[in-house]
Amino acid sequence: MRETLAEWRPAVDEAITDLVPREVDADYLEAYFGEPTYEYDPDGIQRALADPLWELLDRGGKRWRAVLFLVFIEGFGEDPERYLPYACIPEILHNGTIIVDDVEDEARKRRGEPALHHIYGRDVALNAGNAMYFLPLKVLTQNPAALPADRQLAAYEMLIAELNRTHLGQGMDICWHNERDPQITPDQYLEMCACKTGCLGRIVARLAAIVTGQPEAVERAVADYAELTAVAFQIGDDILDVENSLGRAGEFGKEFGNDVREGKKTLLVIHAIEKSSPEKAERLQEILAADSTTDEEVLEALSIIEEAGSIEYARERALGLAEQARAEIEDLEFDEETTRKLREFTMFVIERDV
Repeated sequence: MRETLAEWRPAVDEAITDLVPREVDADYLEAYFGEPTYEYDPDGIQRALADPLWELLDRGGKRWRAVLFLVFIEGFGEDPERYLPYACIPEILHNGTIIVDDVEDEARKRRGEPALHHIYGRDVALNAGNAMYFLPLKVLTQNPAALPADRQLAAYEMLIAELNRTHLGQGMDICWHNERDPQITPDQYLEMCACKTGCLGRIVARLAAIVTGQPEAVERAVADYAELTAVAFQIGDDILDVENSLGRAGEFGKEFGNDVREGKKTLLVIHAIEKSSPEKAERLQEILAADSTTDEEVLEALSIIEEAGSIEYARERALGLAEQARAEIEDLEFDEETTRKLREFTMFVIERDV
């Protein structure tokens, strides 16, 4: 899967450049947004929109959502090049959520550099992040690949429905890490992931199915595959945050002990609180609820999580979700190469070290 990601990333970035160029000028603004009522300020829009977006994109990121979309397109027997503009939709949406997420979480780092609100200010970051929820919808208006009107409408309705659910997930996540002792079950945590991370995965799969005119049963199967894989990815992300802080993973691009400092109630934390002694569970909740946390306190929290066997527990849950995801595509008529890539991808999201 790493080879597939490397192969398609340059083409994806080029397609994003067509949507939001690195250098904004009056001609682009008029062509993309229509004639101004009075006069656009290209320089201001450059600094408030294009610069933050490309600052984030140029830091890296695997573009796996865009590439997975193209894998589905190819698996459905269509030419991926023809649908490249649509691959930008989930990728830009994802980066928009990252910017807003970092503001809401008061994150310090993203992809190894200061989070965008520390560079451009909260106001610019929030505006740019919110704009990225809407910019991709323009792709549907432009209608590359000349989709029939019913597919355009179906794609638009799907995006609105899934994006609404992402805010349910983010709302749960914010509420939980703002409370000292929220009573969260593992299933509630998984539902949060299914909304917050899973819906972006569902957008990838459902969009590919819709634009290529697949039957409803196929759309549902690939959406379930993508949601399960995305939830496994989120759990893998939580594991990486812990293992990176314990010095066992590659350069993760986030602050040391990021999830502990933010007070995140991850699946590992939920399990550790349940399985630890009352004293250690109370101490873990105390550290997570603190307004500021020392490195020593972060390591103490991570030790409680590790001693409870929560890393192994979370990995097993992620592996189980990956297995369920593979089962969702067993009966679909994909070619052997597409099936191989999709199966490999369910493991890549868990086994990656960065």
